[in-house]
Amino acid sequence: MNRKAPASAAAPAGPCCLVIFGASGDLTHRLLMPALYNLAATGLLPEEFSIIGIARGEMSSDAFRNDLAKSLRQFAIRDVEKATVDRLLAGVSYVSGAADDPATYDRLDRELARVERERHTGGNRLFYLATPPAAFAPIGRHLGRSRLAREQDGAWRRLIVEKPFGTDLASAQALNRELLGLLEERQIYRIDHYLGKETVQNILVLRFANGLFEPIWNRDHIDHVQITVAETLTVGHRGRFYDATGALRDMVPNHLFQLLSLVTMEPPSRFDAHAVRSQKAYALDAVHQPDEAAALHDSVRAQYVAARIGDNEVEDYRKTADVRPDSTTETYVALKLMIDNWRWAGVPFYLRTGKALKSRQTEVAIKFKQAPFAMFRDTPVDRLAQNFLIMKIQPEECIGLQFNAKVPGPVIAISGVGMTFRYKDYFDAAPSTGYETLIYDCMIGDAILFQRADGVEAGWQVVQPFLNAWREAGPNGLAVYKAGSEGPEEADQLLARDGRRWRSIA
Repeated sequence: MNRKAPASAAAPAGPCCLVIFGASGDLTHRLLMPALYNLAATGLLPEEFSIIGIARGEMSSDAFRNDLAKSLRQFAIRDVEKATVDRLLAGVSYVSGAADDPATYDRLDRELARVERERHTGGNRLFYLATPPAAFAPIGRHLGRSRLAREQDGAWRRLIVEKPFGTDLASAQALNRELLGLLEERQIYRIDHYLGKETVQNILVLRFANGLFEPIWNRDHIDHVQITVAETLTVGHRGRFYDATGALRDMVPNHLFQLLSLVTMEPPSRFDAHAVRSQKAYALDAVHQPDEAAALHDSVRAQYVAARIGDNEVEDYRKTADVRPDSTTETYVALKLMIDNWRWAGVPFYLRTGKALKSRQTEVAIKFKQAPFAMFRDTPVDRLAQNFLIMKIQPEECIGLQFNAKVPGPVIAISGVGMTFRYKDYFDAAPSTGYETLIYDCMIGDAILFQRADGVEAGWQVVQPFLNAWREAGPNGLAVYKAGSEGPEEADQLLARDGRRWRSIA
């Protein structure tokens, strides 16, 4: 039996006040508060800590605290202890107001003064924009006008911005200009909760701390790479948002490109935020940008249609509430990308993501080139296992390796086998939402796991040709797939024409 290693020890963050815009929303209740509870339970929150929630609705601070306590009991991913809840919520208060109303920031200014005086937070402020993307720029402007985010007297001020950061290249550039006109880059934390997952962070360690992998992490040994983010959920009640966004904008420039950049980046000169984020931006900048014809040829977009999944009937995407009946918005996307640099020349990267698929699965699969078969000429080649290194991110965090081995017996027979490393088997780590590490890093000023402006824009630079090509094509080329399937046949054909096939979503 393996002895489990304890999670690495970390010191509590320094004093600060967390200001959450959009505090009445789902993100705050479902993810942020459980993450903050986990930090408190593990001793990583300082005693001098406070939360100010801001939302439109009228509510007293007591009512807000009661609401958060109720949501913790509902959404916490570990046992909830009353003493920890009481300690966390003791410093919670509420400010009512609209994000675009100057009076909101006057009330916030007064509340911050009280909190900093009574809770001894040292003037350190972390502003979290848990709001729809349209509110990012207005909030940033008001924080600048009111000087609430201005650093002074040795206190730090930081801003966390949720995804999606822009809806295309032009809007991302405009938002960056807006925020960087008010704050310095070191103060802005563009968050992607995927980077809080242990397996995602472990990609860097796996690559650069193991002499076993780094020498073969290149075009000489790798045949292709598959990155999959599959969801079983439908669009549900998010029809209005999703129909204006689609799978490409919602998932590719952030989640999938974060995985892509970690897999493809060059080794940084040192492990700090500037060096790591620079190499990630360089990797995305090297992705080949296709013309319109090539973008259509190397992409698949599709919508799910009605099917029965278990005991549930799933309706057509176009019949979802607040979705246009003639919508061409994709709920599934598959892309073939090439990277124009020395390490990856000629290696295709296949990316796919979609709603209402067969299983919930996020993984990066590295397919190594086959060894010569001359000495095994009597063994059917199609029965040999493909050599994959698989990094699974959800629903289970693990790393697997597939290879061939001899079947016991007097004759040479070969079969595929697998070895799997599961985090839960080796490390005594508590359950997490993925936000704990990210919030803690913001508090201590470590930006390694956050996107920089140039990285965001490099990602949109890659996506923009596909957006343009699909807009021009309209409904032409939009495929369909049954809810509960692995996606459209056209996605299988995208790989089949290269003599490859997707790994099963299971």
